[in-house]
Amino acid sequence: MPETDPEGWLGEHPEGVPAAEALTFFDGLPAVAVPELTGRWRGSGLPTGSPLDGLLEAYGWYGKEFLDAERVHPLLFTDGTGAPRPVDPALIPIAVLRKRPALARHPVARLVFRGVRPLLTTTRPRARLRSVEHRGVVTAAMVYDALPVIDVFRRISADTVLGLMDLRGLRDPFFFLLQRDAPG
Repeated sequence: MPETDPEGWLGEHPEGVPAAEALTFFDGLPAVAVPELTGRWRGSGLPTGSPLDGLLEAYGWYGKEFLDAERVHPLLFTDGTGAPRPVDPALIPIAVLRKRPALARHPVARLVFRGVRPLLTTTRPRARLRSVEHRGVVTAAMVYDALPVIDVFRRISADTVLGLMDLRGLRDPFFFLLQRDAPG
């Protein structure tokens, strides 16, 4: 466990931390069991200097939805009304995010995404949950169906988890927080 309580640690670092410090914090958190993730979760980034910091939020990222271990909507984005809608991650240009994140940050790219987002929505789940060993701990992880991405989770509290996105070709992991939506 981290030396301070995990929620306190997050409160002490509202602007983020270096990736090495985030990894140390992540390593000190307890594992998450797959069934604990069931539900819809609101996401936010934990800035660490990753080229992906802030990108999801800039595009209207809402979070993730875990219906059960076999049915996961890995990317929810808000629609024009603010409602979360599942987007097919296979249609997101991951190579651009990985190799040219500055291009993805351009306002025109965000405008284009907003225009085509309705075409990217899906009702079909695009990921699954599995227990995997990561950094010496067996914990819940979300495995994308069509992308070289695994999101690994550790518990901060019953309703908050820290995610580490392991993307092939990205030197350091991308960190994000998920907070459970209230039922209803």
